[in-house]
Amino acid sequence: MGQIIYTIGSLVITLKEALNLNKEELIQFKNELKSKIEANTELNAYIDIQNVGDGVPIAIKDNIQVKDWSVTAGSKILQGYIAPYNATVIDKLLDAGLSPYGRVNMDEFAMGSTTESSFYGKTQNPHASDRVPGGSSGGSAAAVGAGLAVAALGSDTGGSIRQPAAFCGIVGMKPTYGRVSRYGLGAYASSLDQIGPMTQNVEDAAILYDIISGSDTKDSTNAQKDDKVTPHLNSERKLRIAVLPKYIENASDDVKNAYAKAIEALKNAGHTIVEKEMMDAKYDISAYYITATAEATTNLARYDGIRYGNRVEGKNLEETFINTRSEGFGDEVKRRILLGNFVLSSGYYEAYYVKAQKTRHIIKDEYAKIFKDVDLILSPVAPTVAPKFGELAKPMDMYLSDIYTISVNLAGLPALSLPIMKNNEGMPVGLQLIASAYDEQTLFDGALSLEKEVAYN
Repeated sequence: MGQIIYTIGSLVITLKEALNLNKEELIQFKNELKSKIEANTELNAYIDIQNVGDGVPIAIKDNIQVKDWSVTAGSKILQGYIAPYNATVIDKLLDAGLSPYGRVNMDEFAMGSTTESSFYGKTQNPHASDRVPGGSSGGSAAAVGAGLAVAALGSDTGGSIRQPAAFCGIVGMKPTYGRVSRYGLGAYASSLDQIGPMTQNVEDAAILYDIISGSDTKDSTNAQKDDKVTPHLNSERKLRIAVLPKYIENASDDVKNAYAKAIEALKNAGHTIVEKEMMDAKYDISAYYITATAEATTNLARYDGIRYGNRVEGKNLEETFINTRSEGFGDEVKRRILLGNFVLSSGYYEAYYVKAQKTRHIIKDEYAKIFKDVDLILSPVAPTVAPKFGELAKPMDMYLSDIYTISVNLAGLPALSLPIMKNNEGMPVGLQLIASAYDEQTLFDGALSLEKEVAYN
C-alpha cells in the first residue's frame, strides 16, 4: 500500500471558535464531523463514535470513564465492560458545554509509545500512513492532527500526551500532578498519571485545561487548586528560559535543528536564554520504568475476569485467573507486570524500587535548582521524528524513545509540547517547555509566545 497523507480540511474549527457556535450549528458540525471520521477509517484513530450531550465534540481516550460507554483501555481483557459512571473530567466537560464525542485508540493500558499494542490494531500518523502516531495517546493525537477532532483528552504517564502530540504536529499539555482529577482514569502508574488536553493550538489547550482542571474531593491526590490561566494569557511576558545543549547531543539532526530554531525564536521574542545542564537521562529511564511497572503491577491485579470484563473459564478459580490474564493481556502489558513483580519482590525491593525512589527525589531536586534561576526549560520531546512502524519493535528501543519526557512525570511538573517545524520529509518536529509545579500560567504564556514566533503551519 502506498503512503497516504491525510489532507487536513477546513472542516475542523478551533475549540475557541466552536464554543461560539449555536445549537443548530453544532448539530450540523457534528454531522459533518461524523461523515469525515467515517471517510477516514483507515487512520484508525477512533474505536467508535458516540455522543453525550449537545455541546462541542471532544474525543476521549479509551481509558477515561464515560457513563454507559464501552471503555476498554485498548485491551482484550476489558471487552464487555460498560462504564457505570463518569470520570470527573467528563462531568467538567459537560458542565462547560462540551460533549464527549467518540472513543479514540491507545496503547493497551497506556503501555507503549506507538499505539501498536492496542487490541483494536495500530493507528496511523496523519502525516504519513507508514509512521506511528506516538503513544500511548496516539488515537487522540492522530484525530486532532488529521482534522477529525476539535480537541481530545489524553493521559500522560511518561510522555503519553506530549510525544504523540509532537509526532502528529499538534499541541499536547501535561498538567502538574494533582491539577486534574484522576477519578475515572484507568490507572497505569498512580503517582505519575495525569489527564491533559490535546489541541490544535496553545490557546485551545489553555481553554480545555481550565475546563478539566480544579479541585475534586473524589481524588485524594488532587491539589484542590481552582485558578484559571486563560483570562491572564500574556504572550508578551519576558521570561528566563533554560536551554540544555549537552542534553540534546544524542538527538537527531531534525530535533537539533528545531531546537536551534526555537532558541532563535525565543530570543527574537525578547526572552532571556540561559544555558543549564541536567544529569544523564539514563537515570530517568531506570527510575521511571522501575516506578511505573511496580505501580502497574499493583493496579492491574484487579483485572481477574471475576468482577468485570472478559473471562476465560478454568477448572477452578486459580486456573480462571491464569487463563483470563494470559489471554486478556497483550505482550507489552505482561512484560511490565513481570518486571513490576520482580522489582517489588522481597529479594530485590531494596536494590531496585527503593533506589528508584531516591533517584526520583534527586531528579525533582535537580529541576528545583534550575527553576530557582529560570521560568521555563526548553527540551526535546523525543530523540527523532515519528518512526516508521516496526522501528521500535524491541522493547528497549521503545523505552529509550521516552528519554526526554519521563523526568517531568517523575518530578510531577507541568509541560507542553508544541510543533516547531517540519523536516524535509514533511514530518512535524515538536519541542516541549517545562515549568515549575503549579506554574501553568508561565508555561502557557511562554508557549503562546513561542507559537507566535515560529508560526508553524
